[in-house]
Amino acid sequence: MMRSVIRNSGFALLFAITLISTSSRAQDKGPIKIASGVTYEFLERWDIGRLNQILQTDTPKFSGIPVTYTPARNAVRLYRVTYSSEIPERGNKPTLATGLLAVPDTRDTTFPMVSYQHGTVYGKQQVPSFAEQSPETQLMIAQFAGQGYLLIGADYFGLGLSDEPEGYMVKASHQQASYDLLTASRAVLGHLRLDSTKLFLAGWSQGGFVTMAFLQKLESAGVTVQAAATASAPVDVFVALNGLLNFPRKNDAAWVPTLFILSSFAFEHYYGVPGLARSLLNDAYYDVSRKAYERQPFEAADVPTDLRKLIRTEYFDPQFFAASAYGRLVAQTEAYRWLIKSPVRNYYGEADEAISIGLGQLAMTYQQAIGNGNPQVEAISTGQTSHRGTFARAVPQWKNWFDAP
Repeated sequence: MMRSVIRNSGFALLFAITLISTSSRAQDKGPIKIASGVTYEFLERWDIGRLNQILQTDTPKFSGIPVTYTPARNAVRLYRVTYSSEIPERGNKPTLATGLLAVPDTRDTTFPMVSYQHGTVYGKQQVPSFAEQSPETQLMIAQFAGQGYLLIGADYFGLGLSDEPEGYMVKASHQQASYDLLTASRAVLGHLRLDSTKLFLAGWSQGGFVTMAFLQKLESAGVTVQAAATASAPVDVFVALNGLLNFPRKNDAAWVPTLFILSSFAFEHYYGVPGLARSLLNDAYYDVSRKAYERQPFEAADVPTDLRKLIRTEYFDPQFFAASAYGRLVAQTEAYRWLIKSPVRNYYGEADEAISIGLGQLAMTYQQAIGNGNPQVEAISTGQTSHRGTFARAVPQWKNWFDAP
């Protein structure tokens, strides 16, 4: 009788394991709709070897500097989440957006979560849910999801599988896309019988701005954030662009004209200001700039690296820039002028070709200036690092900070 029970128990266990395995494989076969407007689809599994190659070989090649990362200890399963959202700047117009959910492939069922906000991209699918095309996302997957963190990342409106125009630096849309992905990801986790505990935020470059804007929205909604970390964050876009126009540095990046191109067309579409981009850009470069924004084929060499060729002369007068329709919208694009409650660390590079030292320190300086008693809003130097180098060097510091009790 005892042998029969053991055999039956063994059969039951084997049956349960088979059932779970079969269910998991079934989930891998196509999109699964789980809630109103939320669908998720298994993309692929990255093993430990793949993750460590990212940490040891691919990222140093991408960033141009050697950095030591903690090796991955588990494989990761990647999912694309498609979810309903709305566009605040366009009367809360309904839309569909996409993002990434990376899940540690372990027996654990509860994990801390990092929401990662990506930087500026030049391809529509160089975003988190197309991780093969996004080196920055690959690093985050390897360093965080490869060590027991859930990782999510919104593709933003207009990128990934979105049909919208790109909402580059359009603050409320970035906040909404990120917030709704968090909600959708938690629904997917519930369907996978998993759960998240602590919530951390992180972002680089444009994503640093989005991270701070997202933090503002979460704090306003009463959502607890354990910590938020950025690298090379342009927390005040007017400060960034005004500096590039009127106080150029010897090391300013050749690609900074794209910041004006993408933002001017995005602001025109999302804020409903016809002709805004044409009012900023010289006629000779309007068409190629429009193609760049719309991700149409164009010759990159046709976009000037000299701002004085791209931008109309009058914008080099600080008073004109500030008073212009474009300048007024840019002046609203900030993500630090509120009483920050959460711990924040803004990492900046002293040789960053896009973000000045003063801009990198701005959130901390502002909080100190208004008398915020929160000593945990900090600006931290990564040394003489470039834009990419600042990100590469900041990520392991984010990890150490998030890991701390």
